[in-house]
Amino acid sequence: MVEHQEIARAAAAHTVAPAGWLAWTILFLPLAAFLAITFLTRKSKLLSTSLAIGSMAIGLAATGTLLLHLLRAGEHAAYQYTVNWITLPGLAVEFGLLINPLSVLMSLVVTGVGLMIFLYSIGYMADDAAYSRYFAYLSLFAFSMLGIVLANNFVTLFMSWELVGASSYLLIGFWYDKPAAADAGKKAFLVNRIADFGFLAGILMLWSIAGNQLDPKTLNLIELEQRMPGLIAQWGVNLFSPLSIAALLIFCGAVGKSAQFPLHVWLPDAMQGPTPVSALMHAATMVAAGVYMICRVFFLFGEVPGALEIIAVIGGFTSIFAASMALVENDIKRILAYSTLSQLGTMVMALGLGGYTAGMYHLSTHAFFKALLFLGAGCVIHAMHSNNIWHMGGLKKAMPVTTALFFIGSLALAGIWPLSGFWSKDEILALAFGKCKILWTVGTVTAGMTAYYMGRVLCVVFLGEQRDHHAHPHEVPPVMYMPLIVLAIFSVVGGFIGIPSLLHHAKGVHVEFNKLVALISSAAAAGGLLLAFKVYGKQPQEDPFAVRFKGLTRLLTSKYYIDDIYGWLNTNIQQRTALVSAWVERNVIMSFLVNGTAKITGLSGSLLTKFQTGKVQAYALSLVAGIGILIYVGWRCIP
Repeated sequence: MVEHQEIARAAAAHTVAPAGWLAWTILFLPLAAFLAITFLTRKSKLLSTSLAIGSMAIGLAATGTLLLHLLRAGEHAAYQYTVNWITLPGLAVEFGLLINPLSVLMSLVVTGVGLMIFLYSIGYMADDAAYSRYFAYLSLFAFSMLGIVLANNFVTLFMSWELVGASSYLLIGFWYDKPAAADAGKKAFLVNRIADFGFLAGILMLWSIAGNQLDPKTLNLIELEQRMPGLIAQWGVNLFSPLSIAALLIFCGAVGKSAQFPLHVWLPDAMQGPTPVSALMHAATMVAAGVYMICRVFFLFGEVPGALEIIAVIGGFTSIFAASMALVENDIKRILAYSTLSQLGTMVMALGLGGYTAGMYHLSTHAFFKALLFLGAGCVIHAMHSNNIWHMGGLKKAMPVTTALFFIGSLALAGIWPLSGFWSKDEILALAFGKCKILWTVGTVTAGMTAYYMGRVLCVVFLGEQRDHHAHPHEVPPVMYMPLIVLAIFSVVGGFIGIPSLLHHAKGVHVEFNKLVALISSAAAAGGLLLAFKVYGKQPQEDPFAVRFKGLTRLLTSKYYIDDIYGWLNTNIQQRTALVSAWVERNVIMSFLVNGTAKITGLSGSLLTKFQTGKVQAYALSLVAGIGILIYVGWRCIP
């Protein structure tokens, strides 16, 4: 039975338990840092850095303390801390936090990986004129993501969800004087608004069918989980029942935030932001929010027939779809972006197959090696002043530390034993092997493709001889590579951390280690790497794949023309619909209905003024005429 601990209500003050203070501290310290940097320390790099990094370091320490508290309390421990936020006639809204193994695990990922990225940013952004503004935005982003992680109800969750969207817009378009960065920020914001419209509609629909709309606990996650059997009995569980539709609409939010097909188009363009921002968004925060949200409300999706199957198919398709585009991409950050899309698809597929633990396990290990890879790419870009992998080459000589760390991250992403990616990926493939052979095949092929495109990056960027002889690459300072060393350590040992055991009591399918699946996936990964080293190990000056498969390369580099299709729809459908709507508004609604009504009223008034002369004789004449008319009508009509 879940233990509820509700404290710190506005109506009556209570002593907050130590765990409660820790939870509120984790959430609000980054917000305090954002406000302090914005209004007080903008001109001081040292103070701004100290506030931002200090808030994350304290948050990490507090989260570790909460983890120890939960381990002592038992595997089923869960605590809520709420305040009455809005109390109006007919409306009561709570702002609350939920502390349980899932939220603490995700908080560790956000604060731990986030802290490494914050530290790395000291060196990467050292010469940027908007240094303090950058750390202010990072702190706001961290606050928003922690709000999603710790929320105990849909209201708190959705507020934080939208704040993540707003802060990501600020960070993606951080260098707003670059048109591409400004456009990328707008694209991410608008695509997520489409998804969030569905998310909000789902929340409102769930609120309308869940019982007493005036009760602030109607959208409380634990309360909803406990009431699910009654709601299922009341509304039914077929795919078209209100409960099912609400669940699928809520899933729309995850499709946008975690960039699943067909709303994946914003994520590659988001690379226009600073590289540490890309690492933060792709490893520990924004794109993981959708996967985490599905886990958070897994009780809802698990009870709806067909919902998990839809989620699994979308995730599986996204994984192989995104991996295919990474095969020919030449921008090192965009390769990693497509990789993130693919890995998120794998996580979503696992959740659709019922693998709550497997999905969160891979999310956690992926955060380590994907942050390592993005920050490693940032080191390369910092040294070469280019994102194009074909402008690089031979960097192992000039950047030995970065090279070694990038190799570790690449092998972990490829799923090479015994690195962390092997264990978490294998749990998902073992799950798919037992549940759906088609999705297992998709996952295995994707694993081979992942190893191939990461092997391509390793060969082209780090091996051989330097292609651009005008560049003078050099190793980055310790403040940039020390966080990478920490992430590399967790990329190696992360698979042995007891993440599955921490979550094993949660709902979902338990998966045993499958030697056959592990052997096949390892063979696929090794084959992908060997093929990449065979094709690119000879250091060609142009991509042999692109030379040999021109048509396929054109299709992949055009991103299957999906952006073009969206552009055509926007220009020819949305814009023309907008023009027609504007014409109707201007010529029908405004000119005819609004202004026409006003003109009729004015003309009627002008006409009536003709009869209001102010002369008694005219009024008497009108009276006599009126009486005469009435007498005539009466005489003609009465038999």
